[in-house]
Amino acid sequence: MTDKQPEPRYLAIGRVLRPHGIRGELRMEVLTDYPDGVKHRKYLYLGPSHRRYVLEQVRQQRDVMLVKLEGCDDRNMAEALRGQLVEVAIEDAIPLEEGEYYAYQFIGVAVETEDGEPLGEVVDVLSLPKGANDVLIIHGPSGEILLPIIEGVFIDLDFEAARLVVRIPPGLLD
Repeated sequence: MTDKQPEPRYLAIGRVLRPHGIRGELRMEVLTDYPDGVKHRKYLYLGPSHRRYVLEQVRQQRDVMLVKLEGCDDRNMAEALRGQLVEVAIEDAIPLEEGEYYAYQFIGVAVETEDGEPLGEVVDVLSLPKGANDVLIIHGPSGEILLPIIEGVFIDLDFEAARLVVRIPPGLLD
């Protein structure tokens, strides 16, 4: 098993799609399950250097958010941010409900069946659009396994021990 990754300092909540209008507003793809929480943020962090911006305004428009950041005052400045991740500091993230987890917590966790058969290690989490279940990508002795995160699959999850015991849905490994 690989060493567990350290807890990240930032969590992605969106991605800048493109400028909106001429006053520096951004069209942001929403990557969080809690989009209403964005408007309560004081700061957002953008790009690989996590440059901090004061959030001036945010509003929902269909399936995207329109975001105005302090200091981003024209279309050219907004264009320079195209494609960048929009993040919040982890200490400012909305607390998770009971039974909810961040995707990064699964990376490096050893997975075995309820019968003790080792399946491998979680290498990634595939986050799918609303209405679809997220999927754990597990690499192990049998190759790659795509395990849907659905009710009844997790038997025992222990992040401290980096161990997940699962009940395999019928037909998944056939």
